[in-house]
Amino acid sequence: MSQPNSTRVPIAVFGYSDTGHACLKLLLDRGENVVLIATHEDSPGEHRWFPSVAELARSRGIEPVMFPDDGSPEAVDRVRAASPELLFSFYYRGVLPEETLAIPRLGAYNMHGSLLPRYRGRAPVNWAVLKGESRTGATLHVMTARPDAGDIVDQEAVPIGPDDTATEVQRRVTAAAVRILERRLEDLKAGRAPRRPQEESAATRFGRRQPEDGRIDWTRSAREVHDLVRAVTHPYPGAFTDVFGGGKTYLWRTRLPNLGAHDNFPGQVRREEGRLYVACGDDYYVEVLSLQREGEEEVEAGRFSLNLRDTR
Repeated sequence: MSQPNSTRVPIAVFGYSDTGHACLKLLLDRGENVVLIATHEDSPGEHRWFPSVAELARSRGIEPVMFPDDGSPEAVDRVRAASPELLFSFYYRGVLPEETLAIPRLGAYNMHGSLLPRYRGRAPVNWAVLKGESRTGATLHVMTARPDAGDIVDQEAVPIGPDDTATEVQRRVTAAAVRILERRLEDLKAGRAPRRPQEESAATRFGRRQPEDGRIDWTRSAREVHDLVRAVTHPYPGAFTDVFGGGKTYLWRTRLPNLGAHDNFPGQVRREEGRLYVACGDDYYVEVLSLQREGEEEVEAGRFSLNLRDTR
């Protein structure tokens, strides 16, 4: 819904993913003067589970830009020609060069999916779930040459439940990002937004996750295995193992039954009354609820275990 604006300044948006779509939609719905929208082509073979920034831009009569190289002179010139006074990056995957960041007189700002300075870098929500955090959030911060290191304008925390998946948490983070943008936008346009430096001693940084990182190490604790599964379950590549025989098997849902696995080695499988358990390194079981052998359909554990070779 369009909102009355005390000031109207030209804005450039670099955005992608669900947070990029939601934040851009807020700006467009408010009737802000968005003069440039940069986004990405979908990667070949990537399952896009989020709405398209490019499609949103086109639906509002703005042809999006897709830069082959964000740091090229042509890309910098294209941004300069648009003459933005304010620039936002909402989950944009590229690192913008200092030449681009220096163009808008009111500054360049990034929306990051964690409570900075913790979880700088890629896939912050997935990492927070994987590490067993009980909360994360969104942070709007000044963009600098060093990614995710600039002064904080605003941030908002969201909870992470013990069984929440990364997708469930990401929805909360996106909603928090929209709220932050809405409450700080007029201050940013007026050049009076608050800023506070990040505490470098508290900073943590994590890199991009690869599909192979989903391999389960059963010598880890039951909680760590469960956290990995919920961090990379659908729509992400998934956690996998080979303890069930027949090659790679993906675990899509698990739970912690608080069941001791004494005298069982890590990775040992137990079937009992249609339930499927795997022993972990802390002598506790993880219960598998949903799983999928590579090349087959996903099934509930009760159906899968009917054909499982007894490994006890």
